Amino acid sequence: MRQGEHVFRTVEPECCCADRRREFNDAHGVDVQVVSTVPVLFSDFAPASEALHLHQFLNDHFAEVQHRHPDHFVALGTVPLQEPQMAVQELRRIAEIGLVGVQIGTQAGGRELDDLQFNPFWEACVQLDLPILIHPWNMLGSERMGRHWLQWLVGMPSETALAVASMMLGGVFEKHPDLRVCFAHGGGAFPFILGRIDHGFRMRPDLVATKSQSLPSSLMGRFWVDSGVHDDDALRFLVDRIGSDRVCAGSDAPFPLGEAVPGESVIQSQQLTQDERQRILWDNALAFLGDRARGRLQNHFSHA
Repeated sequence: MRQGEHVFRTVEPECCCADRRREFNDAHGVDVQVVSTVPVLFSDFAPASEALHLHQFLNDHFAEVQHRHPDHFVALGTVPLQEPQMAVQELRRIAEIGLVGVQIGTQAGGRELDDLQFNPFWEACVQLDLPILIHPWNMLGSERMGRHWLQWLVGMPSETALAVASMMLGGVFEKHPDLRVCFAHGGGAFPFILGRIDHGFRMRPDLVATKSQSLPSSLMGRFWVDSGVHDDDALRFLVDRIGSDRVCAGSDAPFPLGEAVPGESVIQSQQLTQDERQRILWDNALAFLGDRARGRLQNHFSHA
């Protein structure tokens, strides 16, 4: 992939070839994998009418991947969220072609996720029973992170924390209680700064509690996170903070920051019980994904 005159990223076959990804997963004991587009293709910088063509192409591709590998892949669609009404139209098509959910970025068109313009999108996700994976992109402070790969190491966790806090303090989870949302990378920095956010809510409600009257920590249980924190102590803390029923195995495969063996950090954890491993590796993802995914997998897995 190129960005102007510069090579942005080398794309490995496992990133775009379903057969190669299937081989990779089979070699590493992965029974079912949720696939979605790479965030660089969110394209929220482009006019929505132009970006829509790319989103439609990607969604059709993922529908074909599901069709060819019905017992192995379930896929999330993508939408031009910079234009919420257009995003809702494509969301309805996503449901029609059989995708099991949608992936979006941590912002769109320069607007944070608690912006009121996104309300029709949240409402449509609930109406269509489509879960949402939120993955960081267009990271805050990127202009200061041009070295040491800091955009990915520090920028992404910070960006995700901003998205979680925006949705909480902006009242999104209260307005849409049936919304199913999962944040990538363990929710970024959010789980580790929740106490600070709570403290600010109590001490300066005039600044913090302007849209939501709920203490942020009281909203635990309203969303999921993945397990991609790359540290066993952090994973234990994440499960304790977010809930053992709200953490799903996340691999970030097949990228450099992903797990070389998907699910390995959960399987080899010295601090999780066997019941917690089972929940993280399987049960919680099915709860997040809902009936569409269950329907696709029920003939292949007796406990789906």
